[in-house]
Amino acid sequence: NNVFGTLSMARAAMESGAEYFVLVSTDKAVRPTNVMGASKRMAELVLQALSAAESIDFGVLDGTPRTATLNKTVFAMVRFGNVLGSNGSVIPIFQKQLAAGGPITVTHPEVRRYFMTIREASQLVIQAGAMAQGGDVFVLDMGEPVKIVDLAKDLIRLSGFTEDEIRIEFTGLRPGEKLYEELLINGDAQATEHPKIFKANERSVSMEVMSEALKMLRKAIAERDIVQVHQVFTT
Repeated sequence: NNVFGTLSMARAAMESGAEYFVLVSTDKAVRPTNVMGASKRMAELVLQALSAAESIDFGVLDGTPRTATLNKTVFAMVRFGNVLGSNGSVIPIFQKQLAAGGPITVTHPEVRRYFMTIREASQLVIQAGAMAQGGDVFVLDMGEPVKIVDLAKDLIRLSGFTEDEIRIEFTGLRPGEKLYEELLINGDAQATEHPKIFKANERSVSMEVMSEALKMLRKAIAERDIVQVHQVFTT
């Protein structure tokens, strides 16, 4: 979904004459430790390759007959962390656990995450898209990361309980889970005209390299070869 879904959407955008295309990426794409993050990073690389190419043969990229298509859509990526209240957000999970009388489960006492509101995220995505010139990776200033255990403690207190009444249980880091997330691969970003939006300076790959990687990934998926899928992501 993340890789070939992004490619299909990019193709549809180009064929319909869309002026701008913004991919909502994630901090998990930075030095990924799991398939979700790796697939989002590859989605970023797909759009960067499309932006740099003078012409694109989608028959090679997605396996369907198509003559070369000139790239006229401006592609950009916006990378940020957790959005409070969104699907999969930790707050609704904590609220359900609280309503059930606990415990509230946290993987590790030192886990930290960036958070922003849905309103902040949507406004900044639109503003970043408006600044795009092609192949840009925008990083949003999300302030300081928050300890998840502190978030759980605050929710318990604000709900009128004590930690004796609703206990916090540490379950251990899950496979591929980081203690903290990063927003930049090489720590290099430049300011833009918006004080909360920065542009990352990161390497991309050529269309030739991306075409070969997509071909290998498509074959590995068709054969359900998870080892080969991992190999594509790590190279």
